Amino acid sequence: MHGSGSEATLKRYTNLALATLLIGAIASGLFAQGFGTEWSRVATIAHGVLGLSFLLLVPWKSGIARSGFRRRRKGAIWSVALVVTVVITIGSGLLQVMGTTSRIGPLATMQVHIGAAVLSVLLVGWHYVRHPVRPRATDLSRRNLLRTGGLAAGAGIALAGWESALGVLDLPGSERRFTGSHERGSGNPARMPVTQWFTDKVQRLDRLQTDVDGRVLGPDDLSSLPMETVEATLDCTGGWHSTQQWTGVRLDRLLGEVDGVSIRVRSVTGYERRFPARDADSIWLAFEVGGQPLSAGHGYPARIVAPDRRGFWWVKWVDSVTVSDVPAWFQPPFPLT
Repeated sequence: MHGSGSEATLKRYTNLALATLLIGAIASGLFAQGFGTEWSRVATIAHGVLGLSFLLLVPWKSGIARSGFRRRRKGAIWSVALVVTVVITIGSGLLQVMGTTSRIGPLATMQVHIGAAVLSVLLVGWHYVRHPVRPRATDLSRRNLLRTGGLAAGAGIALAGWESALGVLDLPGSERRFTGSHERGSGNPARMPVTQWFTDKVQRLDRLQTDVDGRVLGPDDLSSLPMETVEATLDCTGGWHSTQQWTGVRLDRLLGEVDGVSIRVRSVTGYERRFPARDADSIWLAFEVGGQPLSAGHGYPARIVAPDRRGFWWVKWVDSVTVSDVPAWFQPPFPLT
């Protein structure tokens, strides 16, 4: 009877720990993906620790699943599926960190990582719908707190060891940016990867025409614009970054006095992002990269260059730039389409 109670307690702790880690991993992952400043470093480290904590819980969770199979417990297969998806999520994440491969079969390594993570979320949600576990005061017992501390310490040590091994073995992952991204084609636009939001495809436009708050810019207008060249790093959420020389016009100089609270930038594909009007002096509408006109894959005729923002803010194939009274925060943190 005592053994059965201990098993139930361990099962409860494992399930609660998985739920807590899942929430933390989602939050840290979204934060790391959403920001391009040094703050991302903290989120990236936290994401790594939480991910490895998941991995350390796998033996406990797999033991629970095996016990369920022995008792022919209904739904035990879902526990096994959860363990498998978590292992795939962590494994693809480690491959992404190593930088030795950028693809797993037809998919980018980061796509596999995010896809498996989303599937893990769905499986955990289904698991808790079928087997709800409500927090109790006893969950904060000294034993459970010690378990949690040991789990966090073990994950932290594992992460530090992993990072040290990358440096010792001189693997590409040892030179990652603070966001976790790997360098690709800096100073050579031809080697810079071509990626776009998952619902978009490369647009091949035959002429330059961009609506700037009611004024249409064509090829003849470029010579009259206050163009400048700026060095900026495009940091893609796909796991790579590239530093290039971009030539364009700063939005505050392009728009003049901004009579609104945000600037809405829209692509010919319908993709759009809103920027705070106060940031107009640190965002460019670029027409060239590396001294040459943008290629179709990199956004011809014009694209946004937004230093310290992740790649999904760098709108390509810009169709219009308009001043808006809608606040910049009144949009999804990540584009939906």
